[in-house]
Amino acid sequence: MTTKTSKYRPFRAVNMTERAWPARVIDRAPTWCSVDLRDGNQALAVPMSVEEKLEFFDLLVKLGFKEIEIGFPSASQIEFDFTRRLIEENRIPADVWVQMLVQSKEELIERTFESIRGCPRAIVHLYNSTSPAQRRITFGLDKKGVLDIAVRGARQVRDRLKTAPGTDIRFEYSPESFSATEVDFALEVCEAVLDEWGATPDAPIILNLPNTVELMMPNQYADMIEWFVTHQKKPDCAIISLHTHNDRGCGVAATELGLLAGATRVEGTLFGNGERTGNVDIVTLALNMFTQGVDPRLDFSDLRAVRDI
Repeated sequence: MTTKTSKYRPFRAVNMTERAWPARVIDRAPTWCSVDLRDGNQALAVPMSVEEKLEFFDLLVKLGFKEIEIGFPSASQIEFDFTRRLIEENRIPADVWVQMLVQSKEELIERTFESIRGCPRAIVHLYNSTSPAQRRITFGLDKKGVLDIAVRGARQVRDRLKTAPGTDIRFEYSPESFSATEVDFALEVCEAVLDEWGATPDAPIILNLPNTVELMMPNQYADMIEWFVTHQKKPDCAIISLHTHNDRGCGVAATELGLLAGATRVEGTLFGNGERTGNVDIVTLALNMFTQGVDPRLDFSDLRAVRDI
């Protein structure tokens, strides 16, 4: 006997008649980006001090992370001061990219570029909400209005490159709540941002597709990723990145299947410590790969020390 409840509506899955990801295996590590200092920090009842963030940054470098989201410098003075300490004290290794999150608002973009002056290399990570609920409730805008927010923010970021001379800057864009956004509209917004930033195969843009709230089973998230990847007009101009959360307890599975579906980059935190329900656990992901003969390119040989910090 089948029983149903009327309290919730089921997730509307992408209509996929053919899919390639179930036949694939993970045979190489993705590009890892730690978001412990941003998402992880937001999970704490008492956020980290500048000194604590410096200690954590040094740990992440030691573990082998080459991309580290160091915070949201336009959100608070501590976040801004931490960014400046890393730059002014020359704490960023030559092979590490630091990443700054910023909402698509002009004053926040301006503040972000103030924070990175003198930085050798940086990823500016722009985002705005795109889901139907956020379009209706947060912005009171239709699809075109939300697309305009993304494009305007991308243009403002591009126009401020001249304020950061000597800094090698890469771009990243996230359609926030990708998991709750119509996948064709998410692709439309992302491609508009790519065009605004002038993405090329030699200078690809990171497109981060977050499972912001985990609404569906991991196989359905993988279908969304594969649909997005296979419908891009300029696939060589984008790096597809995953940023999963753990609302259903399936963050690791969703990320692994998302990699099978065509993503090559993963944002997550150590042990899954992150905002709300937690981010995907990079330790588990890396060790899962290790047990299958794949070098995760991260050093978790002393997990007790990592745990203690």
